Amino acid sequence: MMARDDQLVHDLKTLRKGRGILASAIGSRVGPALRRASGTNGLEHAADLRRKLSDRLWRWSTELPEDLRLAVLAAFALDQPDQLPLYKDRVRLVAERLNRDERTARRRIDEGIERLAEVAIANSVPAGFTEPATSWHTEELRVTLALDQPTPEAFEFRRIVADHDRIEHVDLALALTANGLARGEDLEIDVFHGGRVAGRATEPADRSGYRLALPKALRRHESHQIGLRFRVRRDWLLAPHYVCVPKHRCSEFDLRVRFDLDHLPSRIWRLVNAFQRDVEDPEPRGEALPLDRSGEIHTLFRELTPGLAYGIRWHPGKGTGAA
Repeated sequence: MMARDDQLVHDLKTLRKGRGILASAIGSRVGPALRRASGTNGLEHAADLRRKLSDRLWRWSTELPEDLRLAVLAAFALDQPDQLPLYKDRVRLVAERLNRDERTARRRIDEGIERLAEVAIANSVPAGFTEPATSWHTEELRVTLALDQPTPEAFEFRRIVADHDRIEHVDLALALTANGLARGEDLEIDVFHGGRVAGRATEPADRSGYRLALPKALRRHESHQIGLRFRVRRDWLLAPHYVCVPKHRCSEFDLRVRFDLDHLPSRIWRLVNAFQRDVEDPEPRGEALPLDRSGEIHTLFRELTPGLAYGIRWHPGKGTGAA
């Protein structure tokens, strides 16, 4: 019989085949050791299993060296905008990104999976203990970003669903990427409906965190609508991108951006399943999005993977700054 870490390595190598984490029959692809380590025993619904596995793989990978992290995330189909369906194509992608041949890329993936198994076992939940589940998730997130105003504004309408009883608050965060570090006073938050701001804190990665106290405690499976507006200081120059990086399950993200007609971008890219560092990559990749006659774009994302970025980035037009 295989030792537990060897069995986990075997299960991870099985999962990387074909479409990886995007495989349609994912339940049959997740072995017993991987289920134990990821806390997915008892999860049979494909969407729930995929979300939790994605979250675990992403979390474990943060403890790997950068080259191994890149290799394993590509191997499981977690980091590509085009979601390559064949493992051999993802190996080729790793080779290109590491500037190595494919044989070396395969060795990096194997080494990364072995290290990933070590991290997974070190962080797995001991037998007899129950891991706390996410207390709520987002069913729908609709954002309208207005960049043609004196002060950039984002309107956010979110529908959340409680995963447990007596959910009395939600903790949210917004990352400001601009010409300086974000502080609480740099961001105005107006609540249109759905609660009140009960506290604020600066989180890692320049995220401005805030707690929203709900009007009443939610019961399990009960939904709740939240409406917010965000504004930054007038003297801030926002970076040329807007993305959602969900911490937990997010079923749908609908994004509309309105640009200033006098300062239109020269090109806009759609970002899907992107690393956060890819958002500022000097050589953008992804689908190009056209502007309509009003200077607006509209794009929709479904079943977002926790920890990955979804949204748009753009190149400012000639003679303009970031919108």
